[in-house]
Amino acid sequence: MPLSSSSIRRALKHTRAISIEAFARDDGLWDLDANITDIKTRDNQLASGVRPCGSPIHDLSLRITIDINLTIVGAEAVSDAVPYPGYCNTIGPDYKKLIGLNLLRQFRRGVNERMSGINGCTHITELAHILPTAAIQAFAGDVIDTRDGGNDTNSSEAPFQLNRCHALRLDGQAVAQYYPRWANPLSVAKSSRE
Repeated sequence: MPLSSSSIRRALKHTRAISIEAFARDDGLWDLDANITDIKTRDNQLASGVRPCGSPIHDLSLRITIDINLTIVGAEAVSDAVPYPGYCNTIGPDYKKLIGLNLLRQFRRGVNERMSGINGCTHITELAHILPTAAIQAFAGDVIDTRDGGNDTNSSEAPFQLNRCHALRLDGQAVAQYYPRWANPLSVAKSSRE
């Protein structure tokens, strides 16, 4: 279902686009290529000069290479369009400081400790923050056994995705319907009465 239509006339002024692509590599590692762009619908006067309508103010990319345990083993950042050329686009090599962080173990805190404020680019650091969930989506079914439907009776471990969001909480109706083996029936009954 899309967002509701606005009852008030609006004019598009700015578009921020974020994309992430995940690649399985022949060496067993994975690359996550992330990109963020900011584009105005008018000529924009910057301290460094006019950025013409439709030209990106930011066009920034971050690649992290991870192993199957979600530990970063490589990192690269590039800045193809920036508001302060010769300054913004010099921070890329510093993103190697992400190497060693694990996407599932206090990752955002680690990113902030290493790359926040003057230690990094606000936008590339923001891009890094959304990589854990993208990695999980990429790994689902390939590296992480999600056992969709939860009918695998051979495993003693619940599917990875359970109890990680409101829809898939163990005491909820979705788990009762799609993963009955892992549902907490007393809590499901209680939550359906509320």
